Amino acid sequence: MSLSGLLTSLTLPLAPFFAIPMLSSWSTSLNLIFFSLTWTTIAATYSPLQLEFFAPLVLRTFLYIIPSAIFLLFDLGVPSLAEQIKAQREYALAGRQKGGRRKIVHVVSWSIFNVLLGVALQAGLEWLVTDVLQFRSLLMIKGSKWSLNHLPNPWGLFKHVILGVVLRNLLQYYIHLHILHSPNGGVLSSWHQRWHHSVRLPYSFVAAYDHPACYLVHRFVPMYLPAVVFRFHMMTYLILVAWFSLEELFTYSGYSVLPSTIMLRGMARRTDAHMMSQGEGNFGPLGLLDWAHGTTLGRDVVDDLKAEMEKHDVKECSERAVEGAGKAANGVAAKLKRRAKKERS
Repeated sequence: MSLSGLLTSLTLPLAPFFAIPMLSSWSTSLNLIFFSLTWTTIAATYSPLQLEFFAPLVLRTFLYIIPSAIFLLFDLGVPSLAEQIKAQREYALAGRQKGGRRKIVHVVSWSIFNVLLGVALQAGLEWLVTDVLQFRSLLMIKGSKWSLNHLPNPWGLFKHVILGVVLRNLLQYYIHLHILHSPNGGVLSSWHQRWHHSVRLPYSFVAAYDHPACYLVHRFVPMYLPAVVFRFHMMTYLILVAWFSLEELFTYSGYSVLPSTIMLRGMARRTDAHMMSQGEGNFGPLGLLDWAHGTTLGRDVVDDLKAEMEKHDVKECSERAVEGAGKAANGVAAKLKRRAKKERS
């Protein structure tokens, strides 16, 4: 099959997967069947090496590189409109920062290079393990007693996604704090300051802009290492790649108008503060470890949780739910009393 055919087939299973929450029950079942058949066909047709290279490449391209380019073109093409939705207004526009368009080209070029480097390194490790050393694939792809028809067990997939998110955030926080922003971090700390923190206010490409060694340590290792250690299913890993690609896209965008899901606005605000302070705090993506260790700059994640709950009237909804449950219980009790009285009479 041609390269274009392979890329198309790799994207097919992901579309219904991310659309599932918006579909009705019967259409969800149909999409799950389609998803299962498509992924099974792909897993049976292509080698682990092909899947581990092209699938992450497609996701990183369509969920990070292309959207980042669109955001950047919007900032450069319509700056008067873009500054209205930037948290730091006109100062956050890429074209008005130090270095101008020459710096932008430098940032974009290295950002894309680092993304491709991460994908290539993952494929290279897979090639070394499977083709040279003749061991099993690093990620679970082919069917097994734990992976019927090449698909992961739904409960196992859910557990591994949560495990991947938690371990990635733990690793990223401590690497960021104790290596990239530590006086004892050596050359990696120096490179990170000269590269990544040469940009004072972020735009989406800045998430992947760093010295290649720092990028691999800070971005690639925290995502890939847990997947290899616990041998995640390939589909689980692709979900994590998609998740983290969108997270980096939005939290480094500099925009104040963002979906509030998983507190993206708070994450973006903390990223802005980290960049503006040259790395004095806010070392973790979610902010939980910053809150626990006292390294938060500005509002912390607890404040964001409270704001999110107030926004969605969580307390009021809970009170209504409790009140409704109480009324229902009272109604059932009254009904039982009437029935018992009727039986006695």
